[in-house]
Amino acid sequence: MASFEQDILILCKTYPSPSGKYVETSCVAGTDSNGKLIRLYPVPFRLIDGAQQFRKWQWVRARIDRAIGDRRPESHKLFVDTVKFNGPPLSAANEWQARRAPLGMVKVFSDFAALDADRIAYGTTLGLVRPSCVRALEVSAAARPDWTDDERAKLLQSQRQGGLFDDSDAKALTMLRKLPYDFHYHYECEGAHQTYKHKIVDWEAGALFWNCLRRHGNAWQEPFRQKLEVELPTADLMFLMGTIHRFPDQWLIVSLIYPPRQPPSQSDQQLTLSL
Repeated sequence: MASFEQDILILCKTYPSPSGKYVETSCVAGTDSNGKLIRLYPVPFRLIDGAQQFRKWQWVRARIDRAIGDRRPESHKLFVDTVKFNGPPLSAANEWQARRAPLGMVKVFSDFAALDADRIAYGTTLGLVRPSCVRALEVSAAARPDWTDDERAKLLQSQRQGGLFDDSDAKALTMLRKLPYDFHYHYECEGAHQTYKHKIVDWEAGALFWNCLRRHGNAWQEPFRQKLEVELPTADLMFLMGTIHRFPDQWLIVSLIYPPRQPPSQSDQQLTLSL
């Protein structure tokens, strides 16, 4: 299939990880104007020229192509040098008014089991899930608190290969820090009689950890939990979930979407009163 140009609203950037071919990569995902989810992987995001570093909630137009060697139907290759911005990131003002219209086009699953059933039946590997309740945020030490020698070599290889990035990019690359903790949400969904557990790999969550650590030192967990365990669940929290390429039946929370809750409409209130 030939490559083609596509308008995409960026909804996700995962925390970077080492990659032999691209030095380090992130998974980027978004939606087109019809609510169809699109995965862009792998993307060496931190090393993209600053003029083309798109942000979450920003419409971009770029040339993409079906990913080779990735059977996930939503996966595409991004031609980084074709990225153009269709305006600034959508504002969160006025109760997310600008963001609600495109977000409302995306199918939302009320239960994770329904999303996984779609994977089995139709091959779906990217989807939005709305939890009914967040039971806990689990913070656990990572199995390895630092990169392995092999991973570190991959992260440093751009200093030897040259070509794609200049010297300043190579220096910035060495600053990538491995998250020393894993973060999991324990949550329930409407109508489900079980508690699910999934790992959060959203870049925003990783950045929040480093900010809390820098500002609060060993007391970082209190503000971190305040945000992820208290504040976000009070919003209309949704998980953008994606499968792992090498393990197609395993899901991760790749992005947190949290528009403010809207009050029930008048018709909903009248229906409640009549019951």
